[in-house]
Amino acid sequence: MFSHFHNPFNFFNVILSKKVNSCKFCQESLVNLTKLSLVFISYSFLAIIFRYNIFMNNSDYINLIKPTPKLYSRKCKAIALALRIFLQATTPLSALVAWYLYDYFVAGATLLLSFIIMGIIRSKLRNSVIPLTQQEYHYTDEGIANWYTAKRLCIGEDNVSK
Repeated sequence: MFSHFHNPFNFFNVILSKKVNSCKFCQESLVNLTKLSLVFISYSFLAIIFRYNIFMNNSDYINLIKPTPKLYSRKCKAIALALRIFLQATTPLSALVAWYLYDYFVAGATLLLSFIIMGIIRSKLRNSVIPLTQQEYHYTDEGIANWYTAKRLCIGEDNVSK
């Protein structure tokens, strides 16, 4: 009774047989389109499963050993804020000062040079205080300032996470 359904590609031909039987080219095109769509759907499904398995079974991650230090004293918070403002604002402020004093060509050169210099300072601060196993994580200027203030500038005070 259902012998024409043994091939999944014939299913669409049976459904659309009244409209497609008159045109042999239309029939072949429909079969090819059906095959392509089923192949695409199956490969997409396999890709989703493969990516999910890689994501769920991935053991090559970095363990978070120490959280970003929390600063408790006002002095340490003020130092961290000043360091963060220094890291964030030095590049555009130096370009604006150069633009005001000279012209926009010197301001553009100052912007590029200060961007490179501040990147070097930022990386030196980050690499000097953040543990080696955690240096692959992305840290904002606030995180770098908190780490540096807690580990280098406010050593004797109670700034360790409780």
